[in-house]
Amino acid sequence: MKNLIRIALGLFMLFAGAGHLTFARGTFQAQVPDWIPLSKDLTVVLSGAAEILLGLAMIFLVKYKEWVGWCLALFYVMVFPGNIAQYLEHRDGFGLDTDTKRFIRLLFQPVLIFLALYSTEAYRKHK
Repeated sequence: MKNLIRIALGLFMLFAGAGHLTFARGTFQAQVPDWIPLSKDLTVVLSGAAEILLGLAMIFLVKYKEWVGWCLALFYVMVFPGNIAQYLEHRDGFGLDTDTKRFIRLLFQPVLIFLALYSTEAYRKHK
């Protein structure tokens, strides 16, 4: 089950990264908070590249899966302020067109962090 979750997270990250770089690039740019010190496009491109690399690592770097799990969990923590900003600034995107939907999305971020650590057994590297 852990391997299935790990691979599913990897595929999810590859899809999200591809979206950042292609078909959803404009929508992702609209989600970047104004306080990010980089241009919105550069932020989206860099985060998309990171997502692709993390997705590939989750799928293929099985020998280093614990470290990859920590990196993915850290990535989810780093993008969480953007999700909070989307909620606080009432920014629509990806079907999140109400405060209720945006708030529910916030509840899923800790789940993603947990799944990244659980599926890779990254919590064992913390001992």
